[in-house]
Amino acid sequence: MDKQLLIGAALAAFMTATPALAESVPPRPAATATSPDAAALAGVLSDYEAYLRRVDPISSGMDGDRDALSRLPDPSRAGDLTRQAPLQALLTRLDAINPAALDAVQRLNHAFSRYLIARELERIALDPSRLAFDSEGGPGQTLSYLASSIRIANRADADAWLARLEAAPAYYDAGVANARRGLSTGLIQARSVVDSALGQAQRDVTPGPDGDVLMQPFAALPANIPATDQDALRARAKALVDGPITARRQAWLAMLRDDYLPKAPTEPGLTHRPGGRDLYAFMVRSDTTSDLTPDQVHQIGLEEVARIRARMQDEMRAAGWTGDFAGFLHFLRTDPQFYATSREQLLEKASEIAKRADDGLPALFGTLPRLPYGVRPVPREIEDSYTTGRYNPGSMQNGVAGGYIVNTSKLDQRPLYELPALTVHEAVPGHHLQIALQQEAADQPYYRRGADVTAFTEGWGLYSEFLGEEMGIYRTPYERFGRLSYEMWRACRLVADTGLHWMGWTTEQARACFRDNSALAPHNIETELQRYIGWPGQATAYKIGEIRLRQIRQKAERELGDRFDVRTFHDALLVDGPLPLDLLDARMDRWIAEQKAR
Repeated sequence: MDKQLLIGAALAAFMTATPALAESVPPRPAATATSPDAAALAGVLSDYEAYLRRVDPISSGMDGDRDALSRLPDPSRAGDLTRQAPLQALLTRLDAINPAALDAVQRLNHAFSRYLIARELERIALDPSRLAFDSEGGPGQTLSYLASSIRIANRADADAWLARLEAAPAYYDAGVANARRGLSTGLIQARSVVDSALGQAQRDVTPGPDGDVLMQPFAALPANIPATDQDALRARAKALVDGPITARRQAWLAMLRDDYLPKAPTEPGLTHRPGGRDLYAFMVRSDTTSDLTPDQVHQIGLEEVARIRARMQDEMRAAGWTGDFAGFLHFLRTDPQFYATSREQLLEKASEIAKRADDGLPALFGTLPRLPYGVRPVPREIEDSYTTGRYNPGSMQNGVAGGYIVNTSKLDQRPLYELPALTVHEAVPGHHLQIALQQEAADQPYYRRGADVTAFTEGWGLYSEFLGEEMGIYRTPYERFGRLSYEMWRACRLVADTGLHWMGWTTEQARACFRDNSALAPHNIETELQRYIGWPGQATAYKIGEIRLRQIRQKAERELGDRFDVRTFHDALLVDGPLPLDLLDARMDRWIAEQKAR
């Protein structure tokens, strides 16, 4: 474990950048559960749950809400504006509650729910929905994800999916309207992002040999649905897909090609768009759950690049390389020994690493999720513009396992020395373990079981790559270098994302950090660059979150000494679900104090 994680003035600023929420949950005497303020908080959280279930049917459906499985979200500007009043009403009610009259758990829920609601109100005011697509596509990609996560076990499930298909045209229409509002206000994606989205839109209107992804839930219907009804259900679905959905896909493609692309600027970066700097500063605050400025994030990235580069030099020498760093990167990117020769081989290797990771979990965690996960290929219809790998949450209520999704295209760009780090990040002990535990946190309010805290979630994924060292996942200097290359990738994200969207960098300036300091394959670098250009701010969450998690662990180890138990520590971090970083600090400080008092 690197004891020199805290380096430079930027990291010092990071440690003290977000005191406000932490100060809102000071230690207090326990309040009675029936106090007026506690009862008022319970009422707010109950109404907040009803609100979230209404406006986010995807999350609610995964939680077992049958009605939600038949609905889609409303991403329109009108929908956003109608959500302002109920959110403001909830915020006003929270502000009328005296946190001093609450116990520690209630105070945390008060602060956390207030943070989420205030953040959503700020988001609505800035209207980032005008960026209606990114490099991976637009409305069609959400529908494809839903299709891949649906399990039809009975007639009600089939009817629910049909209802979502019936709602799909309006979902497309809202996306088109959002994109046109972006055009009219100058909040426009760069031409390179439009090119990527256009490619995906073209693939959507020309399904491949596996058929249309939206029809796949009906491929194998259960025997409890009579054969004649199965035929009727498939016919209804096909009529919807071939009719209004295909028409909207074609309209989306035409809008991108004929209206959007001619106006798309070549220069990337929100800093070049009207209101872009305010929007980007919000996105950085939101995704990092901090008050860090883009300049501070950029400096942290530069310092992390330097630190990681020194460790990479050590592993390069351990591999026996006597040449320079650039030569070693070229060797890793081009030597056939580091690449699978078939899609099946790559998927099987990822599966073997995943099972080794499963084997190491009990030594590090006292509580494991009930939900299992599978290792699956990225669907071929979206693989060209898709990242190297990703995690798709499952649902115990709906009988769907989590999914570690591996991109098996372009095998000469998927080095095996990176696969261990990718696997522990996306599967276990990374996203699957953390998100499944969050979903299963039955004692927590509904909003906490589905809360979006990117810095925690992605910080945990990157922290899990570090845990892979303790688990013995990396067996060779090449795999250890691959782990560091992945960490460098996240450090360069801090540099490149802020460079592009805050400092006005060109794509080549951003590309240089990844090309010169990591072993990422050229295709992956280009895919990732388009992701950062089209999805501002999100890439800053990984390293910021991981740094804070490492700091918290170091503090616990230092203060608890021989009493530090990594299994208990990880349970304290994970079992109750993610938190914004300063609330996490306060929560873990209380945990350390509790352990000391035992």
